[in-house]
Amino acid sequence: MTFNFEIDTSWCLEQLQKDGRITEREKMLIQTTHRQREQLKWHPLQWIANFNLPDLGHPQSTLTLNRLCQWLSEKSEVPFYVIDPLKADVQALTSVMSQEFAMRNKILAVELQNEFVLIATDQPYKSEWMTNLERTVLPRKIKRVLLSPDQLQRYLVEYYQVSRAVNSSQKSSTYDRENKGVEALLQLGDSQNPDANDQHIVKLVDWVLQFAFEQGASDIHLEPRKDTGKVRFRIDGVLHTIYNMPANTLTAVISRIKILGRMNVAEKRKPQDGRLKTRTPKGQETELRLSTLPTAFGEKLVMRIFDPEVLVRSFQQLGFEGRLQESWNQLTSHSHGIILVTGPTGSGKTTTLYSSLKQLATEEVNVCTIEDPIEMLEPSFNQMQVNTGIDLGFADGVRALMRQDPDIIMVGEIRDHDTANMAIQAALTGHLVLSTLHTNDAPSSLTRLHDLGVQPFLTAATILGVLAQRLVRQLCPHCKEETFINDQEWKHLTFDYNVKTPEFVFKAVGCEACRHTGYKGRVGIYEFMPLSLETKHLIGANADLAQLRQQARKEGIEPLRIAGARKVVAGITTLEEVLRVVPLN
Repeated sequence: MTFNFEIDTSWCLEQLQKDGRITEREKMLIQTTHRQREQLKWHPLQWIANFNLPDLGHPQSTLTLNRLCQWLSEKSEVPFYVIDPLKADVQALTSVMSQEFAMRNKILAVELQNEFVLIATDQPYKSEWMTNLERTVLPRKIKRVLLSPDQLQRYLVEYYQVSRAVNSSQKSSTYDRENKGVEALLQLGDSQNPDANDQHIVKLVDWVLQFAFEQGASDIHLEPRKDTGKVRFRIDGVLHTIYNMPANTLTAVISRIKILGRMNVAEKRKPQDGRLKTRTPKGQETELRLSTLPTAFGEKLVMRIFDPEVLVRSFQQLGFEGRLQESWNQLTSHSHGIILVTGPTGSGKTTTLYSSLKQLATEEVNVCTIEDPIEMLEPSFNQMQVNTGIDLGFADGVRALMRQDPDIIMVGEIRDHDTANMAIQAALTGHLVLSTLHTNDAPSSLTRLHDLGVQPFLTAATILGVLAQRLVRQLCPHCKEETFINDQEWKHLTFDYNVKTPEFVFKAVGCEACRHTGYKGRVGIYEFMPLSLETKHLIGANADLAQLRQQARKEGIEPLRIAGARKVVAGITTLEEVLRVVPLN
């Protein structure tokens, strides 16, 4: 059945009324509404979606653009497709047809399979372009899919812009690529590298950053390889490859970012650090922390995104429940002592500290921090950065801060005996000290201080409490499904605590909203251990880790795995996710 006509507003309205999705009155309303000049360029479905009409086929919902697309897809029997920009191989897709041909016919290649190439359109009844295209994609066959006009308009421009930028930067460099890193070859008369200030490179950098903000990435990795370099984003703690870029283009992109971060562009043999301020598409100022590393094939660059929305959060967003939040607020209201937050890298310690300090930093107190590096500039603190070049370490920093009449001191991390000693001095002289340690759970951070050479009686005198934490991915609310619990795994997780086995738990499924991962966002799980008198006596008597854990258990302090089990029972995360991040000791 081959139709060849372009759908317009009146055709859509007639069909929608015929299918019982809108009323005669609504049809008349839309037909008689005058369009503005820019609205004349809209696709008919975009124009209808603009009215937010109730969907008669599904009470309680409106005819959104998505619903209208699904309706058109069923009607025309052309499957509905949603682009996942993380999975698109832009270079390969744009080579299927020229931009002129794609623009003229309003079509876009969206996926390459073994036998088929998926071509997306927002006009499912037009197909005269197929005969022209069939010859160029042989031996593959064409499969038509329907794309939302929003996505089609956006990616038609974006895909071709990105691949044009990559190709143009390549054309300006006709050099053999083996001139970097380990395999440096002698290049005679060659200075034809793409320039970091070249317009195409500037565009690529903008695209990578905007894309990262849009996808909610926490880190951007630019990794050179022999022929092609990789661009990867870390989203919710997991890395996704976004783009494979010719090696020399990637080098130019890295140089461009180094220029923006005021780093030494000529120095490629030494690791460097820098920072960069930019605005997200929502207009918020965001800091990026840059770090380079010389590798076999050139310089690798990692950008850490410090989104203000992510770094300072309310305790509810962090996953603090009622009782924990009360105890934590009580602990942080002490006037002196040490509070430790522990966990591995990337477990959200900084976020917890910043969020707590933000609450404590009122007009009446002086909050001073010493960090390596300063993660986010916060106007209500006085922040100082460690600088190894001039021998300004954590310990010297704390020593200097103590002369600044502080009330609260935040020490980025206790790494050595000197820093631990200074933190204890500060606590003994009447300051509240907050800091982080890299340990697996709360009790082991007390023994870690002893390993660093701190006297047990000093630990007992100064430590107020320890918060151990991890981040688990949250189940996507749109697609999570009930499933039966794996008894073996549940017992493994909660073996000696009587957490009642739930009748069912949820499993990750995956949908468009969560990029088919089944998870969206992350939440903290916590083990909070305020130090009681008994625990302090034990520490003073040089108790070992097993005794401290036993005492914690006696006081009803639940370890991380039980906190995780409770989040599983509450339907917030899955058993696999908790077993992935929590130490089972």
